[in-house]
Amino acid sequence: MASLKDLRGRINSVKNTRKITQAMKMVAAAKLRRAQAQAEAARPYAERMEAILASLGAAVASTPGAPQMLVGTGEDRVHLLVVVTADRGLAGGFNTNVGRLARARIRALEAEGKVVKVLTVGRKGAAYLRRDFASRIVGEITFMGKKRVEFSDAEAVAVRVTEMLEEGEFDVCSLLYNRFRNVITQIPTDQRLIPAPLPEGQVTAPAAAGPQAQYEYEPAEETILATLLPRNLAIQIYRAVLESTAGFYGSQMTAMDNATRNAGDMINRLTLNYNRTRQANITKELIEIISGAEAV
Repeated sequence: MASLKDLRGRINSVKNTRKITQAMKMVAAAKLRRAQAQAEAARPYAERMEAILASLGAAVASTPGAPQMLVGTGEDRVHLLVVVTADRGLAGGFNTNVGRLARARIRALEAEGKVVKVLTVGRKGAAYLRRDFASRIVGEITFMGKKRVEFSDAEAVAVRVTEMLEEGEFDVCSLLYNRFRNVITQIPTDQRLIPAPLPEGQVTAPAAAGPQAQYEYEPAEETILATLLPRNLAIQIYRAVLESTAGFYGSQMTAMDNATRNAGDMINRLTLNYNRTRQANITKELIEIISGAEAV
């Protein structure tokens, strides 16, 4: 049985831990509001940009000399996975969920005979995948120490992906990240970036669906795509980073709230045990005093 001194030490230690988790919960809640607002503001722009490029690219994809970022290399042998996670932990299963998605994707692709390369954005993703797939990791990017991730940071990642594409280092590129839904739920998402996906029904739209608008582009479609495709790549990566940031703070706030409540329950149990032990010691001392008095 633990002594009273040991129990008091454990109670004080858990109380200090509860103060820390409660403070981390409040900090995460404050940062979540800004991160959630940024993620929700970026969604319409990113989705509309993707839809416009898909519609514009449908007319160019089948022509000779189509942008490589739009149609890919024409092969499906080497896959690049851009895995976006957080730089810090203490957020429940947030980073693990993306890591599991990436691990399952890697194994599925390699089972099909594909070559897989991984570019990690976030320190935790690199640490998770390095245990089993260290040889597949071709780059590790971290924003550790930055108070706020800017669009220029996402552009740097997009430039790295573009350089790898131009050098023929991969055929297909996919983006894996946690999409923020609410404070409790983050959805692991696998989004293809290169070749650019076409919306469902874009190629096989029925001709008799009514009058169709005809658009004329100035400058030509190829010129527009040459400018917008690299920007769209950076936008999609930036959106994924913002979604991941919001999801991280939501998951961390939930995890710290659970930890604070668990610490409170542990303090109650330790306090009850302390009181019982103290009462047992008092009873024992009384018995010894009474027994000594009777012996005299």
